[in-house]
Amino acid sequence: MITFLLGGARSGKSALAVELGRRHDGPVVFVATCPVVEDDDDLATRIERHRVSRPDWLTLEEPVELAAAVEKVDGDALTIVDCLTLWVSNLMFRGDDEPQVTGAAAAFAGALLDRSGDAVVVSNEVGSGVHPEGELGRQYRDLLGRVNQIVAAASDTTLLVVAGRVVRLEDPWAVLG
Repeated sequence: MITFLLGGARSGKSALAVELGRRHDGPVVFVATCPVVEDDDDLATRIERHRVSRPDWLTLEEPVELAAAVEKVDGDALTIVDCLTLWVSNLMFRGDDEPQVTGAAAAFAGALLDRSGDAVVVSNEVGSGVHPEGELGRQYRDLLGRVNQIVAAASDTTLLVVAGRVVRLEDPWAVLG
């Protein structure tokens, strides 16, 4: 079972992912995609806040090789991946182009589907916000939207998280027939 949590900044998606982990009857592995950046005190504070908010789970810090990280997790462990938003940014910063990023997203989704254990994946929904002024911002928004669609298609449940509440997102073809 793959659960995909989408939402805006401070929507409660990461908190929900952690709560799902707490309620899981078995081992949990947390895959963090945020790289530690030297001399960024704000980021260090945010990372520490996330670390202390979750129980003493095995944490894999993997900013770019997400499919490989998922493949390392023992079969029955719940895998929480937080978050695709930073992962796509990391891939773009590394110089990956759109086909490379969407290919990596497909490989990641495939790795999740190949596992016997459940997964919770977190990402930001960036298409409902302000139109980015610069070309790089527009490329990022569009690419993250494509990655989110790839992961949503592989997921059993996709939830939009707003103000700590959720709305189930359905496959349009299941609704339209």
